[in-house]
Amino acid sequence: MTLPVAPVTRFAPSPTGHLHLGHAASALLAFAAAREGGGRFILRIEDIDATRCRPEFEAAILEDLAWLGLAWETPVRRQSEHMADYGKALAALRAHGLLYPCFCTRADIAREIAGAANAPHGPDGPVYPGTCRGLAEAERARRIESGEPHAWRLDVAAAMAQTGPLSWEDEGRGCVAATPAMFGDVVLARKETPASYHLAVTVDDALQGVTLVTRGADLFSATHVHRLLQALLGLPTPRYRHHPLLLDETGKRFAKRDKSLTLRALREAGRTPDEVREMIARCRTAAG
Repeated sequence: MTLPVAPVTRFAPSPTGHLHLGHAASALLAFAAAREGGGRFILRIEDIDATRCRPEFEAAILEDLAWLGLAWETPVRRQSEHMADYGKALAALRAHGLLYPCFCTRADIAREIAGAANAPHGPDGPVYPGTCRGLAEAERARRIESGEPHAWRLDVAAAMAQTGPLSWEDEGRGCVAATPAMFGDVVLARKETPASYHLAVTVDDALQGVTLVTRGADLFSATHVHRLLQALLGLPTPRYRHHPLLLDETGKRFAKRDKSLTLRALREAGRTPDEVREMIARCRTAAG
């Protein structure tokens, strides 16, 4: 008889503000899955965006989670300390001819999309039209050497041709066929952000041995890209649990800009961890 594998789960917030009830709900679900399965719970700080991340918010995250009664493995992985790992992944993709430099500004892309009839839209909005995909190698090299700003995009069609059909297992939806082309050629690195969310979380989950990714339903579509990157980089594929988003009494999802229902505000108002759990349960019941 094969014994079930103890799950390794994670909670991976960005320190760009205080945690709110929605964050707490996701963290508690991941923590419970690890505890109930005799597994491990990991905390990761996703702080690549240096323009928005703040050390005081990271400190608040640790304090708020401890107040809720969560315990995690140490040391905590901070993405900003592991750029070399993402650089290796980018180098591997580049060596396989799957990355290309894109010199388009956001304004350039917007103009081209505006001038196109029936421009396709993906989960993040209009899909990049592939303007720089066909540039000759000599022109790419010349523009890079001249110092022209550029991003590195994944040639998704070429990548899918290498991997063939892909899928992943989602606890709510079963076997899901991966269709990353809906995003177009996604950006995997920029000068100001050396690794995109898609690349960093895929590499991190593999390096940290995560076997169950518990996160909000708003990130379900991103898994199509993550599954492709896993196949290209030879990384394991965890199971996924995309839980419904927690909504407030007006039906809106919680956001960091809503100061009144951050864990920090609730603590200062005298709420207890048990009361916060009850609030989360009520929100879930109201959402159906």
